[in-house]
Amino acid sequence: MSESTVPSGSPATPEGEGPAEAERSGPGQSQPPARATSATTNDVPAFGWSAYAERVNGRFAMLGFTAVLLIEILTADTFLHWAGLVP
Repeated sequence: MSESTVPSGSPATPEGEGPAEAERSGPGQSQPPARATSATTNDVPAFGWSAYAERVNGRFAMLGFTAVLLIEILTADTFLHWAGLVP
């Protein structure tokens, strides 16, 4: 008999592929590229109202708020006056 032995608990095919998909991809055939994830999370960057976009937006908002606070502390003046938006 020519049975291949697979240890119990191990999948016989790559995760997410059934037997039909595993037979179609043989040696020398390229697999589709994996989707790139963020460097800090497993989220895939996407446009629109996604959790990843909201997280990045929140981080930039925190940086901006910190910059405004630093300007007000270092110049002893309000940000709006320092920026010339109010007399």
